[in-house]
Amino acid sequence: MNFGESPRIIVVGIGNLIHADDGLGVHALECLRRDPRLPEGVTLIDGGTFGLELLAYICDSTHLLLLDAIDVGEPPGSLIRMEIEALRGLPGAASVHQVGLADLLATLPLVSSTSREIVLLGVQPLSTHWATELSPHVKTSLAPLVDAAIAQLLDWVAKIRTQSLLCANVQG
Repeated sequence: MNFGESPRIIVVGIGNLIHADDGLGVHALECLRRDPRLPEGVTLIDGGTFGLELLAYICDSTHLLLLDAIDVGEPPGSLIRMEIEALRGLPGAASVHQVGLADLLATLPLVSSTSREIVLLGVQPLSTHWATELSPHVKTSLAPLVDAAIAQLLDWVAKIRTQSLLCANVQG
């Protein structure tokens, strides 16, 4: 985050609710929306299957948390945490949204000069076939995923507060 830049934390749940485990990100976002631990000022966006259309909503973020089902060859239900460097190295076929997500992350610096921290929290899917329910493996991982998201958000909020205090001391 650059000096003088107002922090903006955005969480995007990505997924298709009619493709079983692929809807994980949207389900997780709805759990976050109801969670009393969610810090104030965090913007939650149901990104569904929007892809590049999300640029308009996230271009001014300073902290971007993405929630999605991601196929990296782990056992179904495994929690996955990736930062931007690791996300850039993923193959395009890793999930139904991987190509859209990769395009989104590659295009973001072209439309916004805001420096940002980007983290993807996800779960290894079992099935992305036609279905409206999460598989049992992934459903069991939903609460730990939400806990991980809350922990990430609280960490960012604490860092922002510390940075703000340091800036106030330097200016004052």
